[in-house]
Formats: sequence, C-alpha cells, structure tokens
Amino acid sequence: MGIIKLNNIRTFSFHGCMDEEAKIGSDYRIDVVAKGDFTKAAATDELEYAIDYVHLNKIVKEEMDKRAKLLETVCQRIIDRVFVEIRMVNEVKVSVSKINPPIGGDVEYVTVEMQGVR
Repeated sequence: MGIIKLNNIRTFSFHGCMDEEAKIGSDYRIDVVAKGDFTKAAATDELEYAIDYVHLNKIVKEEMDKRAKLLETVCQRIIDRVFVEIRMVNEVKVSVSKINPPIGGDVEYVTVEMQGVR
C-alpha cells in the first residue's frame, strides 16, 4: 500500500450558504490523501500504474469550480470522482478549508474533512 498526498491546493471559489459568498467568493485550501497499491508503478517506472497526481489536482480544481452551499458536498463530489476516474485509488481523504470564513469572529480557516473507502 502506498500513499500520495496533495497538500495545500489553493483555489478561489464561491461556496457557502450566504448569497454574498456566491458573489464575492473566498480563498480555499484543499488537501488530498489517496491510498493504493504502488507495487507495479515502482517496479515498472510507468505512470499508467501510478496514481496520477496531475489527475487528482484536476478533479479538485474542477469540483471547486462548481458552486455548493456546503463544503461537505464539495468533499463528497471530489471523493466520488476520484473513485470513478482513478481505479487504482482504494481510499481517499479530502480536506476542504475556507480561509477567513465569514462567521463573525477571528477564525483563520474552517475545515471539513471526509474519507471514502472503495
């Protein structure tokens, strides 16, 4: 079993329950941890047997571009696409953080983390 991590993917997206969040947007940080069998990739040195981090990043960016009210919805969409598009992934954990959330206090960021297992 191997683990690949994409740390601190940054996007500007328009998620949130308030109408103003849909208009002004916010900065986000996304982290992805994917697990799979890396044995064949290590033995062959061929990308076709590896979990392609470029593909993972593409999924994250595309799903972050689709507005949602809840970060839980965004996390689940990323998890679902990873399992559909990257057959080699057996487990995936996705963390989506909203930087400076509009919650009436001094909070650096709020994070929703979800995990899926094939």
